[in-house]
Amino acid sequence: MTMNAESARTWFRRVMWLGILANLALAIPTLLMPERMIELTNLPPAAPLLWPRFAALLLVLLSIFYMPAAGNPDRYRTTAWTAVGSRLAGFLFFLTQPREYLMLGLFDLVFFIPEVILLMQLARTTPRTVWQPGAAA
Repeated sequence: MTMNAESARTWFRRVMWLGILANLALAIPTLLMPERMIELTNLPPAAPLLWPRFAALLLVLLSIFYMPAAGNPDRYRTTAWTAVGSRLAGFLFFLTQPREYLMLGLFDLVFFIPEVILLMQLARTTPRTVWQPGAAA
């Protein structure tokens, strides 16, 4: 089954925003109270706590970089592909780590699968929009 460009665009945007919100829901509490989040997720203790906090900060920043593609995947097609590729990279990274961390990779996989399918459909059905100075965003 194929979907039209508008459906693919709408669902891609929805999944991207859901992923951004999920990232922030994980990252912000980890940034503010890393020990509690490590305990809640049954991950091994980390020392120093600077590293989980820094990872959380990076996840917040990564999520901010996803926002243009979530807002307009046609205009920011390269950013959209990079965001989807980042989900795959996260999954593959955690797949090679000790088993206790696999859930972090599966978190990325849950978003990667629909995002890549929807973005491929969008790429097949609509040309990439090239931004021109003075044109309406």
